[in-house]
Order: sequence, then structure tokens, then C-alpha cells
Amino acid sequence: MKQWIADVINNPKRVAIPIMTHPGIEMIGKTVEDAVTDGKIHAEAIRAINARYPSAASTVIMDLTVEAEAFGCTINFSKNEVPTVRHRLVSNFEEVHQLPVPSLSAGRVPQFLLANQYTVAAISDKPVLGGCIGPFSLAARLFDMTEIMMAIYIEPDTVNLLLEKCTQFLVDYCRALKTTGINGMIIAEPAAGLLSNNDCQQYSSYYVKQIVEVLQDDCFAVFLHNCGNKGQCTQAMLYTGANGYHFGNAMNMVDALDTCPPDVLVMGNLDPVGVLNLSTPEQVKQSVETLLEQTIGYRNFVLSSGCDVPPHTSLENVEAFYEALATFNKKR
Repeated sequence: MKQWIADVINNPKRVAIPIMTHPGIEMIGKTVEDAVTDGKIHAEAIRAINARYPSAASTVIMDLTVEAEAFGCTINFSKNEVPTVRHRLVSNFEEVHQLPVPSLSAGRVPQFLLANQYTVAAISDKPVLGGCIGPFSLAARLFDMTEIMMAIYIEPDTVNLLLEKCTQFLVDYCRALKTTGINGMIIAEPAAGLLSNNDCQQYSSYYVKQIVEVLQDDCFAVFLHNCGNKGQCTQAMLYTGANGYHFGNAMNMVDALDTCPPDVLVMGNLDPVGVLNLSTPEQVKQSVETLLEQTIGYRNFVLSSGCDVPPHTSLENVEAFYEALATFNKKR
């Protein structure tokens, strides 16, 4: 992976790695609920979209409820929408203290391990990137987003204890994912984008760094996704030492590229809803072209969606995304 990253940076052509599985689910005639509960169907969707589109790496569904469910949260499932956490699991120090760190047999964790295993078996011509939620975003689902934003100031010991347990589980989970043969991980930490730089470093990056240090090596890359960051916590993201950083559409990509070192991948940040899902193919092409022109001077930029491409995104828009990339590369 270290060499692959160097090759991407040294490639005069732009590459794309959208976080995009939902169109693949629809291509194989399955539902979102099918894919997030059955590892084989999940892998089939990834294979289908990989066979049709030239992404530089394959990614799994960004389902940020799997880890919360393992801890014991009740999950709302819908046939054609991403799952959601129904309600908070813990609300005070004593409940957090008593909260057990789950095993890897809990909830849908085994199915997501299977999805990664089957995907690796089917795709060998490019990296396969697994995914997990970040520690602060997981803690926010267990404690409630609004409540944890207050608790970091009035109950920091409670929050840090919860983060320690979340991180312990995520390290175990990511180690298991690594053993499936995947080439890297995207750690999704969207809730950290609501924090200041100092708070992001204390309550997110400090813990993400522990995961990075366990996993990352020359053959395995970690990429940190924070779609809530508007620029105020990019320095905290860099503290983690990840091999790359993935930004949402709230971020100015040129500012991100100016801040990040030139030897890490910087990925983003086409609006997955406003552009990829709701625009016309011509509007998608124009948005891709604009973003590529804005970032033309940065060799470490990788074209991507700002977050997971949502269900019901038309294949015409996906094709327009790649057509615009191909047109841009012909000029280089």
C-alpha cells in the first residue's frame, strides 16, 4: 500500500475512489437491508459496481450502526434506506462503567467480516478498503450526539471512559478486518467534525491514532474520513498519522490540500446528495470538472464523493462522474 500510494501520487492521471456501494446493490436487484445484513449480498454489490466502473480501489458500505449494534443499541432497518440507531444506550458514568466491550460475534459484525472476506477473494486487481466508524462517532451513538457534546465539558471522565471502550472494540474489530486480507481501512469519524481542533484532538484523534498505530504498515493503509470538518479541525486529523484523509463537501478541497502533507492522499469531496444523487448527468459532469480544475496543481488529490453515495443514485449520474474524469485525463 505504501507503494500504491506513491504510484497514485506520481500518476499524471487523476484517479477516483468514490465511497459507493448502494448503486451496486440496486444493480443486483437487492435492497439496502439485504446488503447490510448479509455479507454475501454485500460483497456481490461491491463486485458488481467494481466490474462496471474504474474505481482505483473498492470500498464497502459506510454503515455506521454496525458497531453500535454490537454494543447493544437497537437499530432501525429499512429496505431502501441506511440503518439508524433508535436510541441512546448509556447516559451516565455508572452505566458506561458497567458497559461491556462486545465480542466480534455480536450483532452483524460477523456478516461484515464475511463481506470483506468475499470481496477480497473476488477482487485482486486493486486495493480493497474496509471500513469502520470512528471512536467519537461511535461514542456519540451510544451516548447521544447532543448529550455527548455537553458531556465533553461537564462529564469528561465519562466520555473518556466510553471512548476507551469504543477504541478497544474498534482495535479488535479492525484487526479482524485486516486478517480478511483487505488492504486498508476508511475510519469514518463524521461526528468529530462538530468539534474544535483542540476538542477533536482530545476526544477523537487521540483515540484514532491508537487504531492507526496498531493497524498501519507498509502493506496496510488507514484513511480518516471526517465529512463534518469545515477546516477547523484538519490539524487534529493530521495528528493521527493516517496515510490519507477523506473530506466531505463542507470542506474547501484546496484548503485541505494546502494543509495536508504532499505524501498523503487527500480525497473528496463531491456532494453525494446535492450533486451525485439529485443533479442531472450534465450537472454532475460540470461539478466534477470544476473540482478537478480547482485541484489540478496537487498530485496527491484523489477524486471522491464527500461521503457514502446514497441509495437511489442513478447509474446515469455515476457514469457521468466517471466520464468527466476520463475527459479530464485525456487532456493530461
